[in-house]
Amino acid sequence: MKFGVVIFPGSNCDHDILYALKKILKQEVVALWHKDKDLQGCDFIFLPGGFSYGDYLRSGAIARFSPIMEKVIEHANKGGYLMGICNGFQILCEARLLPGALLHNNNQKFICKNIFIKPVSKNTLPTQFLSPEKALKIPVAHGEGRYYADAKTINDLVKHDQILFKYCDADGNINEGSNPNGSLNNIAGICNLKRNVFGMMPHPERACDVELSNADGKLIMDSILKSLSPK
Repeated sequence: MKFGVVIFPGSNCDHDILYALKKILKQEVVALWHKDKDLQGCDFIFLPGGFSYGDYLRSGAIARFSPIMEKVIEHANKGGYLMGICNGFQILCEARLLPGALLHNNNQKFICKNIFIKPVSKNTLPTQFLSPEKALKIPVAHGEGRYYADAKTINDLVKHDQILFKYCDADGNINEGSNPNGSLNNIAGICNLKRNVFGMMPHPERACDVELSNADGKLIMDSILKSLSPK
């Protein structure tokens, strides 16, 4: 399994993912420049967090048209694995690879802190090997993280088991008080119908190293690797 991390102008979490994959998880990983059109044979692509193109227009709106995105979209449409974190999630929604949109936080402020999320679906790479009872402490850092979609889309996400994570409190309770940004249904991450494209606002790559006194994010990355391991 070969991983690729796309680097856009304004990306600032690309090295976090590269470090987590290479140093912590011991995986083969390469950096992919936004102007390239070669995915270098990568099987799994990450779109990192940050402020691609300065978040002009809307977060992810310009990055969606980067030269490399043509190949990234093609990769996903052919069933290749693709995951967007924070700004990467915003880009996936802009590219219509995932439904819905990420709007300004309901408090109209940038949020940067540890929050808790709980896995919902048990049938996706990032969640398959997670305990449904364990609340994971994962950092967030976003100004436009409020997930929004129309009622039909929300119903479809529930119906087809496409919700990856929901915001919760430290005890795993999902309620309004544990929702940091006003996301509908406390949604923190979703996947597509084919279950090969994943998006989430919290940053698991920032919680992979025990030296940071938090490795809950590694559980999510480990789940991906275990799910992809030969049976």
